[in-house]
Amino acid sequence: MISEVIRSRDNALVKRLGKIENSARERRSLGRTLIEGENLIRAYIESGAGEIDTLVAGESALERASVSALFESVAAGRRAVLEDALLARFSDVVASAGLIALVAIPPEPEWPLRIADAVVLERIQDPGNLGSILRSAQAAGVGQVFLTPGSALAWSPKVLRAGMGAHFKLAIREGADIGRIRACASGKILAASSRSGHPIYDVDLRGPVIWVFGNEGAGLSELAVSAAAETVCIPMPGGAESLNVASAAAVCLFEQARQRNGAAKTARGYIPSRSPESGA
Repeated sequence: MISEVIRSRDNALVKRLGKIENSARERRSLGRTLIEGENLIRAYIESGAGEIDTLVAGESALERASVSALFESVAAGRRAVLEDALLARFSDVVASAGLIALVAIPPEPEWPLRIADAVVLERIQDPGNLGSILRSAQAAGVGQVFLTPGSALAWSPKVLRAGMGAHFKLAIREGADIGRIRACASGKILAASSRSGHPIYDVDLRGPVIWVFGNEGAGLSELAVSAAAETVCIPMPGGAESLNVASAAAVCLFEQARQRNGAAKTARGYIPSRSPESGA
């Protein structure tokens, strides 16, 4: 049982957690990050990524049965309770979640000999965008993700929050070189552009595809475009200039899933009936 509640911002553990929360350099140096909330902590445990270094709970959060049960049952090297005001220093999200776990960043998987279905993210810098794209990739069944230099750190707390557990079901490689990806590609490389290219709904996505999505402001580099077999765009009949990169990635990935689902049904001898109301 925990007999003491930490109430000082000068406490060594509080300072350590603050550095890891706010400093990418600290996370890289220590190979540690923070995951927040019951769902993410359970996803980390179920992934078999390793034991939790330190499990921290908010004082009032322990009054919730689910938080208390998880706090007491999870294997952890150390447990600590922080007063609510200290926990809130990390973020409103952390305070409401009531739990923080200090964990090792999982080791990067070996580079594959061949790359079929994958997502390549070129200099995606917004943590929310990056986490959302990881979540869409996992949901759409694309398990390989490559981040080029200049991208946000995939294992930062903000990206982990936005990813909602997708990290633990993906093979994520950082510092990836587009030239090396091209050399290993066994699927066609498609560069997603907001300005030009073939409409995505006219492109055959049933075979292996390596998607490349570019920086929020600058878009794709010339190197990324030159590595692609084709540039595609999303038609926008409403006249918007562009979509948020996370939204664009979701559209592309689920159009791919839709085409493959249709092909699978046809291969099984099932042809969807046409709706008379649609006029199709």
